Amino acid sequence: MKTKNAGKKKGADRFVVIMAGGRGERFWPVSREKTPKQLLKLLGDESFLQSAVRRVLPLVPLENILVITSAAQAPEVKRQLPKLPAANIVAEPTGRDTCAAVTLGAALVGARSTTGVMAVLPADHVIPEEKKFQQVLGDCLDLASRGQVIATIGIKPTEPATGYGYIRVGAPLPAPQGAKPYKTVFHRAEQFKEKPNYETALDYLQSGQYRWNAGMFVWSFVTLTQGLQSHQPEMHAACQRWFNAASAGPAKLARVLAKEYPEVKRISIDYALMEHAQNVVVADGDFEWDDLGSWNALSRHLKTDAEGNCAQAEFIHVDAARNIVYDARTKGRRTPICIVGLRDSIVVQTDDATLVAHKSQSQKIKELVRRLAEDSRYSDLV
Repeated sequence: MKTKNAGKKKGADRFVVIMAGGRGERFWPVSREKTPKQLLKLLGDESFLQSAVRRVLPLVPLENILVITSAAQAPEVKRQLPKLPAANIVAEPTGRDTCAAVTLGAALVGARSTTGVMAVLPADHVIPEEKKFQQVLGDCLDLASRGQVIATIGIKPTEPATGYGYIRVGAPLPAPQGAKPYKTVFHRAEQFKEKPNYETALDYLQSGQYRWNAGMFVWSFVTLTQGLQSHQPEMHAACQRWFNAASAGPAKLARVLAKEYPEVKRISIDYALMEHAQNVVVADGDFEWDDLGSWNALSRHLKTDAEGNCAQAEFIHVDAARNIVYDARTKGRRTPICIVGLRDSIVVQTDDATLVAHKSQSQKIKELVRRLAEDSRYSDLV
């Protein structure tokens, strides 16, 4: 790969790749294929994607923020991010998990600067303590620029969560030679762990040796491509081709991706690279964080009444407790949502659908979405 340099402008060699192609089926009926969770405004005036972009602007210039999304979602992504250059929004022809998306992001960064350092971040995280996050991410970018290291941000567990992967960490690492000590504490990554059962998660929490795997990675273009070459040679070869195509312009890249992407191996970056690499360090993500994976998680961010109900709606109840009530109808169509005697349930209304589910069964919403997609009467609701 021929060396490309993005210039001398401050931050010119720092990039952020935001992965925004997920479907977010657990938030049906508000989330749909064209407007999944990351494009929704569930907790305020910004979508999760808009928040993700704004959060990193103090660290990288806008022109160095790249968004990888799907063809169905690209028009809404462009509408929500009007100041982002159109060439920075790249649509995958089809979903091929995170390794393919990361490889594509590397090709895009390398086409602009082969000396670049890139952070790969999900589009749908909730991070209220933004300055703390920016400090950690900035330290990761600096560390990754100094040597052949892969940095990942691990969140300090606050509960024995069973919905996250974990990383076992070693003792804190010293600052690199010649560098000032970081405010962020870095550890050697000792082992990646799958989502545990409750008892195992409790052991992880009590040991203090584990962090939640938040899916946030930082590496230089050179380090990432070397890792792919060692552990995923087919992906490395694809990165080379996409690098060349991206260097020729968006139209050329789109043609190459349309031809090659459907045949790419479907595998996550964790399985493909992170679990094999020996140069991974974990940055302590000592800030409030939530990946908001379901309607149940939304209750952590909404005010509750005396009976534990949390509502973003005109909500009236008698003897109802611990419910989540969300009204996503257009303003002119909203009416009071009235509940009697219901407990531990999810009630969501949109202009064209209503969801009522027990909170303990929220994981089956994905199954419901699949059934809707299979029925021609309701496929337009997916």
